[in-house]
Amino acid sequence: MTAATELRQPPTVASDLAQTYDPATGRQAGESPLSPSMQQFAEEAAQLPTEEVIVNMGPSHPAMHGTVRVVLRIDGELIKDADVQVGYLHRGFEKECEGSTWSQIFPYVDRLNYVSPMLNNVGFAMAVEKLLGITDQVPERAEYIRVIAGELARISDHLTCITASLAELGGLTTFFYGNRAREHVWELLEDLSGARLTHSYARIGGVAWDLTEDFADKTRVKLEKIRGYITDIRTLVERNRIFLDRMEGVGVISAADAISYGITGPCLRACDVAYDVRRDQPYSVYDHFDFDVAVSEGGDNLARYLVRIEEMAQSMSIIEQALVQIPPGPVIIDDPIVALPAKREVYNSIEGMIAHFKLIMDGIKVPPGEAYSYTEGGNGELGFYVVSDGSGRPYKCRCRPPSFYTTSALRQMIVGANIADVVPIFGSINMIGGECDR
Repeated sequence: MTAATELRQPPTVASDLAQTYDPATGRQAGESPLSPSMQQFAEEAAQLPTEEVIVNMGPSHPAMHGTVRVVLRIDGELIKDADVQVGYLHRGFEKECEGSTWSQIFPYVDRLNYVSPMLNNVGFAMAVEKLLGITDQVPERAEYIRVIAGELARISDHLTCITASLAELGGLTTFFYGNRAREHVWELLEDLSGARLTHSYARIGGVAWDLTEDFADKTRVKLEKIRGYITDIRTLVERNRIFLDRMEGVGVISAADAISYGITGPCLRACDVAYDVRRDQPYSVYDHFDFDVAVSEGGDNLARYLVRIEEMAQSMSIIEQALVQIPPGPVIIDDPIVALPAKREVYNSIEGMIAHFKLIMDGIKVPPGEAYSYTEGGNGELGFYVVSDGSGRPYKCRCRPPSFYTTSALRQMIVGANIADVVPIFGSINMIGGECDR
């Protein structure tokens, strides 16, 4: 692995714009000054007395995505205080797991971060495998497939975050470009799992089935198309003065505060902290790949955007390396006590049908104990803490949702900003309600 890739200013931003812009006046060098009447109006407006007002922003506000309520105390346009309230998408995930067998939980974890469900699948499977003591027995080919699927999901996650946030700032064209790129990702995941969004593809001990025959060639073609769309998005926004004004120096959080809140993932790496679970605590076969950890400085909206842009490039590089390195072999552990039988066996043999019935209805008999496993999710460290009492169902299943910690820091990011700044700040932390609220 190579050293972290440090980013700050987008490479395509025109230097003349950056050098001639005066943030104090909000004007470009060479622009005409305000007329005398407008100047007088601005001075008088600055002297008008104001009264603090309580304003509800969300959960029905479009920028809050229906999942967060922010109670703002404002003075004019300035946010003096904020109360961030989550929980509007709570579904009782952890309690539902206690009534389901280990294999039945995969559809539930799909619906945590529903933008990158493959990463949730893999994270939960690894936790159960750790408790079973079979981590080293998972076939290597299955591990490579998990990496490929997970990195495709990461690209989907970042594309959704970036382009939806840009759409909220008025850049609807970038959202269309992002949707086209994401469509290529979803087509690959559909080829792999049979489903476009909630896949339930991972299995305890491996994955459901192997890659399709043309998967590698199709993936290489689609990755090139995705790169083209990302270039188009960057070309549209990174020289745009409105984009820079809304992103640079807005929603700032320091590295020390980010660590104190427990923030991980792109939001932490945007504070110039090069922590990535894939590199610092390698799991699966990530130590077989050469990739950079993208970091940026500033801890603002722009830094978070830049980190995600670079991470998509690194994910595509990892996928291409995996397609070259992937070995032949089985894709699930050869143990009928743990592994679900193939569907053709379930439908065509009494032994397969009985094995499937027992594993689904009675569950895998996981030895009593507890385990915590963590992976690099789309928003940071995604962890699963599972406890077994020896039965076929979890005694306890606890998720560490990375979105919860970034949302905890939202108040600090928006106090002192303007009301309009809440939209890009909230968009840049990529709060996923299903993951945060569970």
